[in-house]
Amino acid sequence: MKDWKVPGLAITVVQDGKVVLLKGYGYRDVSKQLPVTPNTLFCIASMTKSFVVAELGTLVDEGKLDWDKPVYDYLPDFRMYDPVVTERLTTRDLVTHRSGLPRHDLTWYSNADITRKEMVERLRYLQPSKDLRQTFQYNNLMFMTAGYLGGVLHGTTWEEAVRQRVLLPLGMANTNFSVLDSQKSADFAQPYRKAKEEVKQILFYVQGAVGPAGEINTTAEDISHYLSFQLSKGKYGDKQVISENNAVQMQSPQMVIQGTPQFPELGENSYGMGFGVTHYRGHKMVNHGGAIDGFRSELAFLPNEKIGVVVFVNLDGTPMPNVVVYNVLDRLLGLEQVPWNQRFLEIDKKREQSEEEAKKRGFTAPKPGTHPSHDSKEYVGDYENAGYGRITIEPQGEGFLMRINRLSAPLKHFHYDVFAVPEDPLDPLERERVMFQTDVKGEIGSLSMTLEPNVPDIVFTRVAEVRMREKAFLEAFVGQYELPGNVLAITLRGEHTLVASTPGQPPRELIPRHGTLFDVQGLNGASLEFKMDASGKVSEAVLYQGGSALIIKKK
Repeated sequence: MKDWKVPGLAITVVQDGKVVLLKGYGYRDVSKQLPVTPNTLFCIASMTKSFVVAELGTLVDEGKLDWDKPVYDYLPDFRMYDPVVTERLTTRDLVTHRSGLPRHDLTWYSNADITRKEMVERLRYLQPSKDLRQTFQYNNLMFMTAGYLGGVLHGTTWEEAVRQRVLLPLGMANTNFSVLDSQKSADFAQPYRKAKEEVKQILFYVQGAVGPAGEINTTAEDISHYLSFQLSKGKYGDKQVISENNAVQMQSPQMVIQGTPQFPELGENSYGMGFGVTHYRGHKMVNHGGAIDGFRSELAFLPNEKIGVVVFVNLDGTPMPNVVVYNVLDRLLGLEQVPWNQRFLEIDKKREQSEEEAKKRGFTAPKPGTHPSHDSKEYVGDYENAGYGRITIEPQGEGFLMRINRLSAPLKHFHYDVFAVPEDPLDPLERERVMFQTDVKGEIGSLSMTLEPNVPDIVFTRVAEVRMREKAFLEAFVGQYELPGNVLAITLRGEHTLVASTPGQPPRELIPRHGTLFDVQGLNGASLEFKMDASGKVSEAVLYQGGSALIIKKK
């Protein structure tokens, strides 16, 4: 713990149906010097995923769900980016990371204002990087969808379904689904992050809509029940909570994970249903980790040897749970102990040295002597992407403040029209770069970010100010304008939309851009800008089209 500066750790070890170690080490709250106990609540993050599958397994056992029928059969409004994938994607695909969709994590991260249903509806706008079942790509959104499906089929929320179908039968009385509930407990771990060499307490991350992918908080005591349940192939005590068949499917390879194992002691990797499946020193191992702001966890069990280990720590970005799990397995298997701690320390040291060398050699430096192509006020505004939502750019000092979901971060000029979030280990957006694009009219029309490296940069299109959809603002433009040999009529449709029409031509909606400039719907490159006179009244408009401009007077 000292090597990794971990504040607190909880561990449970199960062997042959008995808990042989259940203990806490260090502090759950450093400032108050409160110790970790077997009943200290930790966020287990992605370890939650197997709970999703266990809950779905109860539906399969009851004949209410088939792993291999399309999700579309159960959720008629479900849509993916590719309509063929929409028709073919099954529940088994949801829980085996083979949908073809890469992570797209910023769609959900720090986005507590969106509902689970709304998040599922956004899937249709997220670009895949592979075909269905082509390759393993870890994806939290698919597990969120699986949890949503489970809740719908149970006629309740995912959280309540898991509580009734999994937690209560396993006697996991202290387990919950929200860090807000954890903080009401008398025994919970505070989250910490290492910034350079200093460990600092950070804010809890509230999961929200993506909860089924990682929102469970539990204790070493409670998770020992879950380990026993998995090692007994779905049985706990005298009760078969899920069928042995479904428990075995969870623990069996469903999708190959490409790549060579990191260490010779580990076998080829595959993914089961909510679990990774590999071999540890020749023994079949089922495992899953968890990582979220301020917490890391690791669960592993050897089903044939009836051995299981779970480790929780309240520090993110550390491999210490893996170090402890592997060391415990070495001991219980009676094998010579591998120097896991030293190995991971050396890996960590080499990574830090490599990053520092890259900085010294200027590989991450901006192009010198560049400047933005626009006045700073022209970058300010709202930008939107159907899958990711809205980004707001506000002025702040000599740069900007960027807001996305509930995150905010400063933007400093990097080079040309690229701005970057400064390096800060405590900022989830550190070192993100934002590129602003200028359109053919010479105006900033969009920005893009590399939020998902497996697809092209995510583009956010500039959206008009709110007032450009308000009746009081739009009424000033209503009237007739003199075209050469014709008349252009501007009318208000409803209370929020301007429409332009000329005799003999279909009416065309005016799409707000900014200020008093509107695009003409259906005419690529055509736009209309209204002009005010000295008294503030609209006196004329400028019609832009095909590289030319025409002044039209208001009657």
